Amino acid sequence: MLLEQLFSKPIDRPIEGVIKADDDVSLYIELDEYVITNELAKRLDAFMDAYLNYAGANGVWISGFFGSGKSHLLKMLALLLENKPIEDNNYPLELFLAKSPFNEGGIQAKDLERAVDIPSESILFNIDQKADVISKDELEALIAVFVKVFDEHCGFYGKQAYIAQFERELALDGRFESFKTAFTQLAGKDWEVGRRRPAQMTTLVDKAYTQVTETSVTNILDKYRDDYRLSIEDFAEQVNSYVESKGDQFRLNFFVDEVGQYIAGNVKLMTNLQTVAESLATKCKGRSWVIVTAQEDMSAVLGDSTQQSDDFSKIQARFKNRMKLNSQDVAEVIQRRLLAKSQEHMSQLADLYDQQHKNFKTLFDFADGSASYPNFKDREHFIQSYPFIPYQFTLFQSAIQNLSRHNAFEGKHSSVGERSMLGVFQHVAKDIKGHQLGDLATFDLMFGGIQSALKGDIQRSVLRADETLTNQFALQVLRALFLVKYVKEFKPTVRNICVLMQANFSTSIIALKKDVEEALALLEHQTLIQCNGELYEYLTDEEQDVEAEIKNTEVDIQTVEAELEKLVFDRVIKDRKIRWDESGQDYPFSRYLDEHLKGREQELSIHVITSFHEYHDAIDKHKNDTLYNDELRVVMPESERLLRDLQLYKKTEKYISHENKSSQQDSVKRILGDKSRQNNERHNQLKMLISNLMGQATYYVAGQEIELAGEDGQSKVQKAFIQLVKQTYPNLNMLRGVQYQESQIASIVTQSEQSLFGDEKVLPEAEQEMLSHVQSNHRGGIRTTVKLLLERFERKPYGWSYASVLCTLAYLCTRGKIEVLDSTNLLDESSLGRALKNSNTHATLILNPQVEFTPGQTKKLKEFFSDYFNQVAHATEAKALAKETKAAFSHQKIQLESLHAQSERYPFLRVLTSIIDEISELETKPYEWFLTELSRDEDKWIDGYKEGVIDPVLRFMKGSHKIQLDDANGLLQSHKANLSYVQSDELAAIKSAVIDSNIYKGNAIKLLVRNIQILKNKLDKAIDDEKLTAINKIKDLESKLSQYEDYIGLGELQKDEIQRAFVAIKKKVEDELLIAVVKDAVNDFEKYEYDSLLQKIEHWNAPSEPDVALPVNTNGNNETGRVNEESPKPYPAEPKVSSVRVLDLTVKFSKIYLESEEDVNDYLESYKSTLIETLQKGKKVRV
Repeated sequence: MLLEQLFSKPIDRPIEGVIKADDDVSLYIELDEYVITNELAKRLDAFMDAYLNYAGANGVWISGFFGSGKSHLLKMLALLLENKPIEDNNYPLELFLAKSPFNEGGIQAKDLERAVDIPSESILFNIDQKADVISKDELEALIAVFVKVFDEHCGFYGKQAYIAQFERELALDGRFESFKTAFTQLAGKDWEVGRRRPAQMTTLVDKAYTQVTETSVTNILDKYRDDYRLSIEDFAEQVNSYVESKGDQFRLNFFVDEVGQYIAGNVKLMTNLQTVAESLATKCKGRSWVIVTAQEDMSAVLGDSTQQSDDFSKIQARFKNRMKLNSQDVAEVIQRRLLAKSQEHMSQLADLYDQQHKNFKTLFDFADGSASYPNFKDREHFIQSYPFIPYQFTLFQSAIQNLSRHNAFEGKHSSVGERSMLGVFQHVAKDIKGHQLGDLATFDLMFGGIQSALKGDIQRSVLRADETLTNQFALQVLRALFLVKYVKEFKPTVRNICVLMQANFSTSIIALKKDVEEALALLEHQTLIQCNGELYEYLTDEEQDVEAEIKNTEVDIQTVEAELEKLVFDRVIKDRKIRWDESGQDYPFSRYLDEHLKGREQELSIHVITSFHEYHDAIDKHKNDTLYNDELRVVMPESERLLRDLQLYKKTEKYISHENKSSQQDSVKRILGDKSRQNNERHNQLKMLISNLMGQATYYVAGQEIELAGEDGQSKVQKAFIQLVKQTYPNLNMLRGVQYQESQIASIVTQSEQSLFGDEKVLPEAEQEMLSHVQSNHRGGIRTTVKLLLERFERKPYGWSYASVLCTLAYLCTRGKIEVLDSTNLLDESSLGRALKNSNTHATLILNPQVEFTPGQTKKLKEFFSDYFNQVAHATEAKALAKETKAAFSHQKIQLESLHAQSERYPFLRVLTSIIDEISELETKPYEWFLTELSRDEDKWIDGYKEGVIDPVLRFMKGSHKIQLDDANGLLQSHKANLSYVQSDELAAIKSAVIDSNIYKGNAIKLLVRNIQILKNKLDKAIDDEKLTAINKIKDLESKLSQYEDYIGLGELQKDEIQRAFVAIKKKVEDELLIAVVKDAVNDFEKYEYDSLLQKIEHWNAPSEPDVALPVNTNGNNETGRVNEESPKPYPAEPKVSSVRVLDLTVKFSKIYLESEEDVNDYLESYKSTLIETLQKGKKVRV
């Protein structure tokens, strides 16, 4: 069954591919076959709503890609709103109402009728065609076009606006028709012909004008030309006058095709368009609309300029009503108008669908990173689209859009061809109408539909191929590649090109792929296309010239190899070292590519064999080579593409680098820019290709092929390399899988052996191996340094990491198996850790086996440690035990020094001086001394120092004896002034005891305590006795005073004052602890204060001076102001002499001692005479 039989209408019937605004032929067919898609119906409904309910926006923007039917829609709207009868008296409204969805009635149909009922006229024009004599550079270019078409619509001469103005004014005066008649009579030709040559008709025009107006004029048209000024406001006013003249509801609508292309990129034209629409809206109040079309939506036409001026926001607001046509609209139109199927063949198409629908995804889905394009959705969709495939509608749309952007089409704007998408699809359908059911339209056939619209230079390769290629299929592939050349989202790989070339459901995919690959190879060989990785691209003539020069560019094989090495090792393998996670170690490797070393030599190697290698396929050679070399050999599969693309990459890189240094034409610069981008993409694809080849490669280690799962090249290399590590370093297992870090070294050498190793008696295998090596060298007189040790154990058969070697050595040092010397100095823990981590010192660090000690020596030191320090040593190994002993002595020294610092207060602590000095000397001893020599002085240290001095001193200083000694010192200090008043043997004993160097021994402290108590009791008694004597003396003085006649006569207040003095001295005596102070206090009171009290009493009792007024009582209770009897008497002036103490009298007597009764009588007589003499002098004697 032929394909043409499937369609309900003849596939080759006339269908105008491009609808022209000024074409009135076939209007009925255009209206009758116009398809209103579901989306278009929605947009029409929105437009009708705006048209019927004017809200200030009188602009409509219809956008769509080339061939989408926007011009057709514009023309249909113009015809519909005007609704003038066409062929056979058919009205557009009737034809539209017969279409779905309007044929269903409802609101949409009613709105359409209401809109058409508004009387209107349509001015439909292609702005580019109407502007053929008007330059865009003219200031008012766009308004001039509007004025032109409006003048023509009014019947005036649009090509010359001033002549149209001349005609308009004649018409307004009602003389235009008379003028045309007069001109015809004078000129012998119609005015419509004569006005085309105004310069030659000047005299005739003047005569006709004078005849009609009866006014003589000269050069009337010249005056109109000179006076005419183009004005948007005048234009709008003229339109409004026209509209007003037609009635209240009348509208005049402008339908402007291809405005987008006309104004694109021209700021002034955009502003003109907005001003025209705005002026018409202002003057006509919604009775004049401007409906325009553009290939892009408004934002794309305005571009980035919208950010620079408010004018563009205004034009967007003016053209608020927008109708955008997309590929779905076009596909639906093509399906319904062109591909509609007859009912009688529906079942056969349904059967074909049932047979093939499971293969659709395989046959028609694109892969390899290409954009997703539509496939058949269901049976109905299949029937609607067949023999076309849904992706073709979308992909072809992208193809022509991008060709347009690259100036591929002929025409004034280099963006429109002569065919719409409908026309192209009909062209293809006609080409295959004789094919059988099951055949498909291939994408290359679309080329024939647009070929006549393409520029010759861009399709020259295809035209030349038509003449030279004998492979017809290759020519078809070339055409398909031409169409998708600029569709960046489409990836023209072999697989995707096969989809484009699928001509029948029964075509074998494998056979088709083979045909496509052969065709591509042929086209590439003839430089009609280029290959960039997996992508193929059509080349224009200029591009072919560049491509040919690139192919002829010479590059060194070394340059290609260097690039390959970078791709393999830097882009795929990436790492310079490969880590084995189980051990945490990183292994560097040599980089070999096709038997050439790249970089530094390492113990292990990764050797990659590529298609460039002479013996690529020599499997036995590869196996044997790995038997004698510590290498992983990676044999990549043969790849012609790798050879080709890598060389092409370097050739292109070199060519572009050279050509960019010289000046080029813009077209060549563009091609070079494209080549540079393509080369970058080629480089990325080379990385992917090599990664894939590495994933498919064969891996050899130690003469055996390594079986590896997965497809990722990098991970497979890493896995295979680990196998090489295991094979090369069998002794790596000695580390037991422990992962070491350099940071561990310090902690290892400073921890005690017990905390590190517990009671482990047998060395771990790695440590035993290292110890054996050091011992063997030592026995053979070979010096072992840390550097030499690293070199041995980092290499095979060990392969230990740097950190593993140093940490293992640190463990051996800590266990006391190896000692490290820097020159001749033995390193201790603190310096050992730093030295091992400093690689600069490794060459000078000498390793010796540890000196071996007998179990008896170790046991003896352990026992000493326990006896001397009263604790069990943690270490069990000799060296560690010696170090622990040494550390314990150092700790003890710190403790003793702390006590010794108190010897100023506790003199007996000076006994520690010699012990501290001896411990300081021990700190300088090597650890061996503690194991061999310390035991010889065991008695001295344990019996003499520990038990004889240190323990007693510590007990004394930590116990109550120290407190008792402190009490003794405190007593001596606090009673220092009283001790002279006490005669006691205990005092001397105490003073001797507190400075006794043996006070901490024996019972010395007990005797001190007893003496302290005795002395304290004696001191307390002496103080109490002295206080009692003093108090009695004070009381005696107080008693005598109380019997004194003058005291008795005192007032109570005066007596209280006297008594307060006695109370104060008694309290002072009672509170005082020092005997001397008590004595002095009583004597001072008796000598000074008591005498003062007596004088005060005499003064109070002395007669008052007569002129001295008595104090007046101001108490509120005594208003009379009389003298208060209780008030103290005023002090009289003190007499010069009042009394003298009996002790102060000088008794004249010739002897020093009284030795007889006669002496006593004589002394008393002399004493009496002295007393009488004193009294006679007017003095009183105080006894």
